[in-house]
Amino acid sequence: MIKLTVNGQPYTVDVEPTMPLLWVIRDVLHLTGTKYGCGMAQCGACTVHLNGDAVRSCVTPVKRAENQTIITIEGLSTDVTHPLQQAWIAEDVPQCGYCQSGQLMAAAVLLKEKPNPTDQDIDDAMSGNICRCGTYQRVRKAIHHAASLQKQGGTQ
Repeated sequence: MIKLTVNGQPYTVDVEPTMPLLWVIRDVLHLTGTKYGCGMAQCGACTVHLNGDAVRSCVTPVKRAENQTIITIEGLSTDVTHPLQQAWIAEDVPQCGYCQSGQLMAAAVLLKEKPNPTDQDIDDAMSGNICRCGTYQRVRKAIHHAASLQKQGGTQ
C-alpha cells in the first residue's frame, strides 16, 4: 500500500511501486486531466507538481511520490480562477487542447520561480512541452498575461 496526497486529498493505493504515477492518477484515482502523450518524458502532456516541482508523471514511479505532495491540473484551481487558467481563456490558447494541462502545470512552476518572466525565460521553461498544434506564441502571450494578473492580485 502506498500513501499519496493528491490535490490535498489523502489516498492509499494498492499498486506496484514501479507503476508510473500517471497511471495511478488516471486509472486508479480517476483524475483524467493529466494526459498520456509519449510515455518517455519528452512531450510534457503528463506534467504534474511533486512538492512544487514540475515532473513528468509518465516516468515517475509512484513509490517516488509516496508521502509527497502531488498537484494535478484538477488541483491548480477548483473554480478556474488561477491566473494561468484565466489567461489561457483570455488568450484563446488551446487548439486541440491535448497538451494544455501539461503546459499549464509547467507554466505554474515557471511563474512561481520567476513571477515576471522574459520571453527567453518562457521559451526555456516551456521548451520541453510539445504542442502539436503549434500554439507556442499564444502560450507565451498567456504566460505574460498571467504574470500581469498575479501582480494585480489574482484574476482578471
